[in-house]
Amino acid sequence: MGFSTHMSRQSATIDGVLVVNKEGGWTSHDVVAKVRGLLGGAKVGHAGTLDPAATGVLPVLVGRGTRIAEYLIDWDKEYRAVLRLGETTDTQDATGRILSRADTGAITDAAIREAVARFRGPQRQLPPMYSAVKVGGRPLYKAARAGETVERAERMIVVHALDILAVDGRDVTLNVVCSKGTYIRTLCADIGHVLGVGGHLLALERRRVGPLSIEQSLTVGQVAVQVAIGALQEQLVTLNQALDRLPAIAITDEQARCVLHGGSVSLIESGRLPFSAEPVCIRLQDKRGRLLAIGIYDPRSAGPIKTQKVIAENELSY
Repeated sequence: MGFSTHMSRQSATIDGVLVVNKEGGWTSHDVVAKVRGLLGGAKVGHAGTLDPAATGVLPVLVGRGTRIAEYLIDWDKEYRAVLRLGETTDTQDATGRILSRADTGAITDAAIREAVARFRGPQRQLPPMYSAVKVGGRPLYKAARAGETVERAERMIVVHALDILAVDGRDVTLNVVCSKGTYIRTLCADIGHVLGVGGHLLALERRRVGPLSIEQSLTVGQVAVQVAIGALQEQLVTLNQALDRLPAIAITDEQARCVLHGGSVSLIESGRLPFSAEPVCIRLQDKRGRLLAIGIYDPRSAGPIKTQKVIAENELSY
């Protein structure tokens, strides 16, 4: 069977989350465009942008996978970062222009450990000027490229874990587990500032996004090989697996027909709902375990589970 036949067949049926190991120099959009081309124009998106210079895990959403992007944005992330002390740059990473240099000879390992320890836990972080954060509807990076500095608000982030893996001269290798919205560039610059010598992010690899790890990732070249042999679907994380952190309930065939048209689910048979003081998203599955939709349940009103996003195709028969 020829390559084009495999490609057209896969692009018509493939669904899920593809864990791509992004190479340096690629934008996240470059990866999406390449995968879309390999799949003959299938629906493709991504969850969690990586800077062009960074490498590692980029979740690529394929087919119906594009419908679940909003449920993946809260995933925590894990990075391997190299902080270079003694140099600050205008972008806070190695792609920028060097603004200052300082001697790091007097910085001890103990001082580095003490400075790093300050950045564990909940904290406020000021987004860098070279970022996609919008102020007044305009991305900050556009203002930065025009030589402008824009007033911006700090944001709450959480650094769940921050460990020193190695110290090699002025380069400090860190393992970081953090919440969404955390800028590792800024974290490195802030650690350098605390040490009094400045610093910037020299290299960055994203090791994990939520449950998706670099061990299960494929390079774009490896994706192309899997497409060519007709085996890419087996490499994808299913939508149910990707949403595993959301509670799930099985519904009847009658309820399934209603859900597929955006209807609500009665709670009469739903004794397995999670306890929560806030509205909670729930996977609605049929008796065969197929993911039909994401519903939202508000325990404060004790009303029905309202269908928020239909995932399955309406053509499913019950």
